[in-house]
Amino acid sequence: MKIAQVGETILHQMAKPVAEEAIKSDAFQAFVDELLSTMQNANGVGIAAPQVFDERAVMIIASRPSPRYPNAPEMEPLVLINPKVIQSAQESVKDWEGCLSVPGLRGYIRRASWVEIAYQQRDGSQVSTRLSGFVARIFLHEFDHLIGKTWLDHIEVNTDIMAESVWRKKVAGIVEPQNDSTG
Repeated sequence: MKIAQVGETILHQMAKPVAEEAIKSDAFQAFVDELLSTMQNANGVGIAAPQVFDERAVMIIASRPSPRYPNAPEMEPLVLINPKVIQSAQESVKDWEGCLSVPGLRGYIRRASWVEIAYQQRDGSQVSTRLSGFVARIFLHEFDHLIGKTWLDHIEVNTDIMAESVWRKKVAGIVEPQNDSTG
C-alpha cells in the first residue's frame, strides 16, 4: 500500500469507526493483513489506516527492534479497531519518534508514560488494557493519526526536530558503513 506523506489531507481528518458487521468480513480482514504487511515492509513499529489513505479507525502496534528503532522491545503485532483512550498518566516523558508519513525526520515528543485503552480485536471482542513505556508511546503516536494529527503537532520547540541521518549518529549511536572508493 502507498503510505500517505505529511501534507496529505487524510492525515488531518478524524477516522471513522469500523461498523460492527464489517469487522468480521473477509474484505476487512484482508485489509488488516495488508496494513500489517505494509508496516513490516517499511520497518515501522506501528501504522494507522489513515496512513494508507483509509479513513477507518484501525491501527496496529508492533514493537520490535529494527533499523529505525534498534532498541525497541519485542511484542506480537496488536490490531486495535475503534481504539479509545480511557485514562493516561499525568507524568510525561520526552523521547524521539519517527513516522512513516514524515520521512527523513525525527521529533523529540512529550507523551504520557502510560495509557489505559479500550479497543476491539479482529474478532470484534472488546478489550481494555494498560500500556506503558515505548509501547504506550507507539499507541499514542498511532492514535494521533486517527484524530488527524502527526508528531509534528506536538513539537514544543524547533530544536526538537532532527534529520533522521543526524539522529542515527547523535542519538542512536548508529555508525553507517563507509563507502571505500579508494578501491
